[in-house]
Amino acid sequence: MIQKTGVIYQGYPSEQELSKSPGVPSDERIKRGPVAFIECVQEIPCNPCEEACPYGAIAVGQPITNLPRLDEKKCVGCGACIAKCPGLAIFVLDGSEQKAKISFPHEYYPLPQKGDVVDCVDREGKAIVKGIVLKVVKSPKYDATAVVTVEVPMEYIKIIRSIKRPGRS
Repeated sequence: MIQKTGVIYQGYPSEQELSKSPGVPSDERIKRGPVAFIECVQEIPCNPCEEACPYGAIAVGQPITNLPRLDEKKCVGCGACIAKCPGLAIFVLDGSEQKAKISFPHEYYPLPQKGDVVDCVDREGKAIVKGIVLKVVKSPKYDATAVVTVEVPMEYIKIIRSIKRPGRS
C-alpha cells in the first residue's frame, strides 16, 4: 500500500518533503538565533519572499518556479518574509535560549494579545502544547497578515506552526 502524505494529499508538507527543501535551515543555525524556516515544497511561480528579504538571504531566481533557497549565513531572522508569503509557508525559529520562539503568519480574528496563554498547534492544526504569546505585529506593510510570536518548550520548535483560534474545538 502506498502511503499518501505531503502537501498534495494532506495539505501540509510531510517530513520527507521538508527534509529535501532548500529553505530549511540546519539545526545548528536554529540554535544560534532567529532564522527563517521556509516550508515551501511545491514548484509554483512565486517569489515574494525573495523580494521581501532585505538581506538577500532568500533566492528563487530563474525559473520563478524554483523552490526558495535559504542562505542561513545571511538570514538574521527579521521576519520580513513571513507576511509576504501568499502560501503562509514561512516561519522564524529561534532556538538560542531555553524556550523556543516561533513566529508565524496569522490571519484570523480576534488577534491574540501579548501575554496570552494559547493552544499551539502543529501543521495539521492539532493542539500540541500551551504557549505564551510574546509579540503580535500588525504592520500596514504586512497588508492583512499579522505575525505572532509564541514561546514553547524547545522540543516543539519544529512542530508548532500556529495557534488554535479562540472558540474553536
